[in-house]
Amino acid sequence: MSTISPLISVQELIELNTSSKIILIDARAGANAFQNYQKEHLKDARFVNLNRDLAKNPENPANGGRHPLPSSEEFSNTLSALGISPSDHVVVYDDKNGSNFAARFWWMMRAIGHEKIQVLNGGYQFAIQANFPTNSGIETFEKAVYPSQEWKLAIADIEEVEKARKSDESIVIDVRDKNRFDGLTEPLDLIAGHIPGAVNVPLTENLDENGLFKSTDELAEKFKAVIGDIKSENTIVHCGSGVTACHTLLAMDYAGLPIPKLYVGSWSEWSRNDREMAVKKIKN
Repeated sequence: MSTISPLISVQELIELNTSSKIILIDARAGANAFQNYQKEHLKDARFVNLNRDLAKNPENPANGGRHPLPSSEEFSNTLSALGISPSDHVVVYDDKNGSNFAARFWWMMRAIGHEKIQVLNGGYQFAIQANFPTNSGIETFEKAVYPSQEWKLAIADIEEVEKARKSDESIVIDVRDKNRFDGLTEPLDLIAGHIPGAVNVPLTENLDENGLFKSTDELAEKFKAVIGDIKSENTIVHCGSGVTACHTLLAMDYAGLPIPKLYVGSWSEWSRNDREMAVKKIKN
């Protein structure tokens, strides 16, 4: 676990912003993400692009999924371009489901050993409601030097998932919504369904009715009920492409639990390979 909470509230951010130097990162994603950033963003926030900065272009999603990780060296170059140094306190936000994309940036920073990285609980909308100052256009800042680091958090590949799903001493957690898990719908990948043996714990269950993360006690109780006595090194979390799974890794870290393994390729890789699948035919 990091020495600071992985989440920061809007009020904490407002107080921190007036008393300390922080670097804000806007991790909103989607077709118009950069245009939305240019139109309005939290003051001084620097934009990070999911497909360009937090993933590399998949030549074939069957090898690594739709959002394969860049190399740790490439990510260090991204941080340098964003003006981030190893000692900086960084806060990242987005505007989706309690910080889906911000959580990917958080996980990647934690994975290279950066400690002072937090996700804004409630994201962009809560900051706007709290009258956090905004700006338009593109922020200017000086570049930095972020030394290249190896990934330090555990990552599972497709072969490890194959073994884990058949073992009583391991667990594979799928955080997609239940309809996707059940194979009733699939908006992004070629086949609907799930990895046989995986258990479905939708990431939306990490949040309360207001869209904020549930309390640490509630989250700890929920995950312990799912995982039981299985060791963290035998726990693998995945989603569609290894992005929103980080939301659950964030929630588990917030709950005081060890961060389990991320299966980056996720369903987008698994479903494109000759692997056993639990699928249902979707009517046209």
